[in-house]
Amino acid sequence: HYSNGSETEGKERDGASDNETKSDSGVPEVPVSADDTPEVLNKALSGLSSRWKNWWVRGILTLAMISFFFIIIYLGPMVLMMIVLCVQIKCFHEIITIGYSVYHSYHLPWFRTLSWYFLLCVNYFFYGETVTDYFFTLVQREEPLRILSKYHRFISFALYLTGFCMFVLSLVKKHYRLQFYMFGWTHVTLLIVVTQSHLIIHNLFEGMIWFIVPISCVICNDIMAYMFGFFFGRTPLIKLSPKKTWEGFIGGFFATVVFGILLSYVMSGYRFFVCPVEFNNDSNSFTVDCEPSELFQLQDYGLPPVLKSITGWTTVKLYPFQIHSIALSAFASIMGPFGGFFASGFKRAFKIKDFANTIPGHGGIMDRFDCQYLMATFVNVYIASFIRGPNPSKVIQQLLALRLDQQLHIFNSLKVHLTEKGLLPALEEAA
Repeated sequence: HYSNGSETEGKERDGASDNETKSDSGVPEVPVSADDTPEVLNKALSGLSSRWKNWWVRGILTLAMISFFFIIIYLGPMVLMMIVLCVQIKCFHEIITIGYSVYHSYHLPWFRTLSWYFLLCVNYFFYGETVTDYFFTLVQREEPLRILSKYHRFISFALYLTGFCMFVLSLVKKHYRLQFYMFGWTHVTLLIVVTQSHLIIHNLFEGMIWFIVPISCVICNDIMAYMFGFFFGRTPLIKLSPKKTWEGFIGGFFATVVFGILLSYVMSGYRFFVCPVEFNNDSNSFTVDCEPSELFQLQDYGLPPVLKSITGWTTVKLYPFQIHSIALSAFASIMGPFGGFFASGFKRAFKIKDFANTIPGHGGIMDRFDCQYLMATFVNVYIASFIRGPNPSKVIQQLLALRLDQQLHIFNSLKVHLTEKGLLPALEEAA
């Protein structure tokens, strides 16, 4: 998360005011986990103060996670999609486990099973929608997939309705309010975690660059804000997180914008990163190969007079995507941290240090992805608003679902339209 100080987020709750403690006294406290730092690191860093020990632990584990990130990028988009699914499941598990602990709901009938059942239903719905939208040719070729695609939403609703009825049948006296608490807890968790991970996968299928650059900008902002805050932080940024500072916020912003522009320049030159993921009927495999769009072709841009006088250049060659990367990195630096603030407030509300102790020095998986989910929504909205037009595969899918006479009417209307535009004769001559 967006950490600008030397202490982890959990340390912030020690500084909470007495008023806050009193006002939250009615909230059950989740047991604080023990120190999860590996024994090897504890011995190696035993001579350091807690401040510098935490700095080294976070740094070593951050490098390890970045290395793992490079490996899964090398393995391709389908592996990335599976990693996103695994991260989503782990985040869901962490938040649901907190709910069980906070409300002491371990003995509620069937509720743990129902929580995971609802996760399965929502994933079935979202992944089915994704497969139908992006791999329409594969769906049409396989009879079972074609049937599942045609009735996908009805099947999804039937699955959810089954879980809903199971919940109603599981209601027992003396636990009604608690059961509805957990029902709401599960659905809010699904909204935050599953919906956002679905958007991440949509961004990935548009081209790996739309997945890697935003995530990398959030990671860069996290690291640089922490570094600037650690060495230069003096002015508190927000009362919710006293360890976060304006120095870290501003330093992280400028570092992230520069990083986003440079990373975009490097990645825009490779088809592996810029091409959408498609299914190749001939090879029966998913491919990442295309003729790059204008977004990923170098163009000349005139420099403002101030920069002309400084550099002596009149124009500079840039990929148009680099301009968009400024918007992405700016959002990651300015609005992205609010995902971390939200998570900080959540942890303070329930008096917990971290969502889990999966990663030493960092907390749980959700502690690492609290800003990523907000970023995923922005990228998806940004692509839909400024980059992508209507989805051709989706249009064809809807056309083929019409009656034959309706398809023929649309064909004739399109033929007249293309003739008026002067395109159809050119197409016929080319044929």
